[in-house]
Amino acid sequence: MRFAALFLTSAVALTGAASAQQAPVVAAAARANPAAWPKAHSPAAITDAATERAIDALLARMTIEQKVGQVVQGDISSVTPADLARYPLGSILAGGNSGPYGDERADAATWARMVGDYRAASLKAGASVPILFGVDAVHGHSNVPGATIFPHNIGLGATHDPDLIHRIGQATAAEIAGSGIEWTFAPTLAVPQDLRWGRSYEGYAADPALVKSYATAMVDGLQGKLMPGKPLGSLRVAATAKHFLADGGTKNGKDQGDARISESDLIRTHAQGYPAAIDAGALTVMASFSSWNGVKNHGNPTLLTDVLKGRMGFEGLIVGDWNGHGQIPGCTVTDCAAALNAGLDLYMAPDSWKGLFDSLVRDVRAGKVSQARLDDAVRRNLRVKYKLGLMGKTQVERGDPAQLGAPDHLAIAREAVAKSLVLLKNEGSVLPIKPGAKVLVAGAGADNMAMQAGGWTITWQGTDTTAADFPRGQTIGRAIVDAVTAAGGSARIDAAGDTQDRPDVAIIVFGEQPYAEFQGDAENLLFKNGDKELAMLKAMKARGIPTVAVFLSGRPLFMGPQINAADAFVAAWLPGTQGQGVADVLVAGKDGKSARDFTGRLPFPWPADARSPVAAPLFPMGYGLDYAHPHAQGPVNEDPKVKQGPAASDSLFLRTGKVVDPWRLGIDSSVSARAVDVSAQEDARQFVWTGPGAIAIDGPPVDMTRQLNGAFALRIDWRVDAAKGAPITLSLGGARLDISAKVAALPVGQPSSLIVPLRCFADAGATFDAVGTPLRLSANAGLSVSIRSVLTEGVGETPACPPAAK
Repeated sequence: MRFAALFLTSAVALTGAASAQQAPVVAAAARANPAAWPKAHSPAAITDAATERAIDALLARMTIEQKVGQVVQGDISSVTPADLARYPLGSILAGGNSGPYGDERADAATWARMVGDYRAASLKAGASVPILFGVDAVHGHSNVPGATIFPHNIGLGATHDPDLIHRIGQATAAEIAGSGIEWTFAPTLAVPQDLRWGRSYEGYAADPALVKSYATAMVDGLQGKLMPGKPLGSLRVAATAKHFLADGGTKNGKDQGDARISESDLIRTHAQGYPAAIDAGALTVMASFSSWNGVKNHGNPTLLTDVLKGRMGFEGLIVGDWNGHGQIPGCTVTDCAAALNAGLDLYMAPDSWKGLFDSLVRDVRAGKVSQARLDDAVRRNLRVKYKLGLMGKTQVERGDPAQLGAPDHLAIAREAVAKSLVLLKNEGSVLPIKPGAKVLVAGAGADNMAMQAGGWTITWQGTDTTAADFPRGQTIGRAIVDAVTAAGGSARIDAAGDTQDRPDVAIIVFGEQPYAEFQGDAENLLFKNGDKELAMLKAMKARGIPTVAVFLSGRPLFMGPQINAADAFVAAWLPGTQGQGVADVLVAGKDGKSARDFTGRLPFPWPADARSPVAAPLFPMGYGLDYAHPHAQGPVNEDPKVKQGPAASDSLFLRTGKVVDPWRLGIDSSVSARAVDVSAQEDARQFVWTGPGAIAIDGPPVDMTRQLNGAFALRIDWRVDAAKGAPITLSLGGARLDISAKVAALPVGQPSSLIVPLRCFADAGATFDAVGTPLRLSANAGLSVSIRSVLTEGVGETPACPPAAK
């Protein structure tokens, strides 16, 4: 029997919870026993008697609409300041693909101006309560060009340095506040157990004890110590302990998946960071998309209310994740009283806020949500706003753009990069690079800011980040060239690895391409993008050129062939913008010593093959070499012990005119196809309809249900060469939409994109649990299109849905 289907009525009610008839409860396998959990409590300084009296008075005069507004959060891509006059929302966020006034590369001053626009509008509306503004600043203030970008959490875990984490928190808070924002959705306290999970790099380590120590350090760094009756300072921001709970423990490493584990394992492995964060004063906690034993955490009152607010004494607000409430059985993104009744205090409803607001007002009036539960949720939101200095007589002013990329922040980032590097091999003491050496820096990552910064940088997936976005940063290759030159040697960057001038040593920088949540989910731990660099390493080895492999990744991956082919191997993770930190460790100065030794140690076990979870690691958690303790590393296993055939992607179907294996292209006889140029040589395939027919992408069915959270769309990058052929229909998951009008509106003969939200197909009856045909394009004679790519992606806008096809 599916646990998720067993939502009943609650027998548990804490202060401010819904009544026993209204609060959802779950089946035994997902029902937490609060007595088994660690105790904690928010510091008394999170509130004070005077603040609570002020909140009492405010609640007494607020209307139901004003109260409901306080528990709904919209994204800047879909809500304007003017909307707040009709819908008095309590919170606004900027998602990973959203920028001020539509500009993803806006500067800090522009961010501050935008936040001010929303805040001013909120103060004119309803009960004159200012909005709370949140942003994903997960490794520095990573949405803003020119900010200091620190290593992603997996690299920070390798440093094993809580004091460093505290200082990073302080610097990050100052830069967030410098853009006028007061809330970050960080730190992530996940304890990843299966590295196939695409968000593994957002976790510090597989060790709950290390995560626990970092939770305290980062919350203290971001917020500072809470003081009774005083708001946070102007360079401090609210922290978010996330994602509650076990997002790093889902089955098969599936994002937004299900943690099928016992309660004791749930507590021992995945819960340890939360009591520490709460005791440190974390003002907010974010609920996880994932489930525990079949029940979505967004709708589990035994976790949100009984454990988090009860046993752990959390007095701040619980915020949902991006439309996560819509995944609760019986809910939609615009209609979900169950989440509030379970204990959620703030719905993250980026594009669904309007419908959700209306349905919540209806549910409160009908008694489906009690006044007590609503008031408790509003109180928690107001409590956080008071603590941030947004309300009352003493208001805290934020918005000093000079904080972004400040020299002392960049120095901390450089230190963090150096401390995060883990040396796995150093045969013949090829490292550090000796003074006076002739050095070649090669590989795809040699001069690639996107690869070293990773996801959640400028944009959600981080794929289009460039060095120009961070003028105070430096790519790894350029930092090494400068360091080698300063030591009296010579160095050059050549991504292709030309060794005709025979260097004394070659440094090959390579690794994973950027990705963010679930687009990075993997079938196994096989590294699939390193054939060119492996060939480089082998060719150089054959010529007797010493080689250093610098591997950029969001997780340990099977690297047997690369480790054997290289003389030295360095796990550099996703170090961020300060490539100088890599050079500080790899390159010796004129005195023959590097500025720093290797001090990083593995935060996760390194796999001996590509199977996951890692049962018998090649290198255990905590492993790492240094210059003071050299160690000879013999040959390692080169057999991945997994199938190396491609798995069907649930997000990429056609790229540069070619269908991604194992997807296949089907074409009716009335449609002709040929390779054409759109932006580069033969980067697209042109389809011409001479009669009624269709083209389709088919393959092994994939589960796309997790992409139905309102943020994702099917995107076709193409050039419309002739727009006749109506009706033109687009199908996915068995649902057909008429896109004739959308195609007719596109410019003929120019590159363009068609973006259709996945929810449009769902509304038309599509099924997403086993999609075997992610695209079917049907038309009559007269349509001609040149398609470059077909994919699903998170989008910052929400285009209107085409009508269902007749």
